Amino acid sequence: MENVWSTLKRQKYKIVGANSAVKICHWTKKSLTEGRVCYKQRFYGIESHRCLQMTPSVAWCSHKCLFCWRPVEYNEEKPSKYDDPETIIEGCIEAQRELLSGYHGFLEKVDINKLKEAENPNNVAISLAGEPTLYPEISGLIEGFRKRNFSTFLVTNGTTPEVLSSMDSYPDNLYITLPAPTKETYEHVCNPQIKNGWEKLNESLELFPKIKTERRILRLTLVKDYNMADIDNYAKLIEKSKPDFIEAKAYMFVGYSRKRLEIENMPTFEDILEFCKDLEEKSGYKSVDSASDSRVVLLSRN
Repeated sequence: MENVWSTLKRQKYKIVGANSAVKICHWTKKSLTEGRVCYKQRFYGIESHRCLQMTPSVAWCSHKCLFCWRPVEYNEEKPSKYDDPETIIEGCIEAQRELLSGYHGFLEKVDINKLKEAENPNNVAISLAGEPTLYPEISGLIEGFRKRNFSTFLVTNGTTPEVLSSMDSYPDNLYITLPAPTKETYEHVCNPQIKNGWEKLNESLELFPKIKTERRILRLTLVKDYNMADIDNYAKLIEKSKPDFIEAKAYMFVGYSRKRLEIENMPTFEDILEFCKDLEEKSGYKSVDSASDSRVVLLSRN
């Protein structure tokens, strides 16, 4: 049976050290070849071609979410040994360059100046796979990237409030994924691998307003017929967490999620817009931007 590492390599992940990985983002490719950009560039000014998408914990996660693109059946126990931040950072930057090297053969389609910039990324999205806060030196990783003048994005599923409450360095954009409005839906959609996952997520939501960082963002990953109801309960959780922004984003029918869900479970952009109309009424947040190709709406409390 194929193991997690061979599966990830076949899916164009570049394994770094013992437990980290890099993969060229879809929007990095689109920016280089078509001039199209990710919604993060539209919303937050992050240049898509200069974004490094990585994880320090590619096979560790406290969830086995239905909507995850990764082969979650290969979740591994958290290892007792792991790489230090500097080793991971250097390895990830080198991995990005290796993964981009093939684009030099298609310079008729690729902007060479953008390609050179892409080989020297200046933003890191610590979000590729797994749960990054399970990496014991997550603060050191963020600080190491910051010393290299990277802007930093971190996405967490919220099941490690003890980590969020004790970090020495926080990212510029801190995301918590809110995958459900109720415990019952959460357990069905996320299949938590730890006890009290819902309670830990709520503890993180209560902690969220106290964290000092540039942007605190609540990510709603929306799956049609699974977690797009109970908007009153979503509003209560939003009031508890008081994020600066909410990203309401459609689940995308990609990767291994296609073995667990159907294409009909992928909301249309119109579905997301309709959901956000109701959410605006219940939460007090207002839609301020959107990106139809990514099926995402940005809401702000300001």
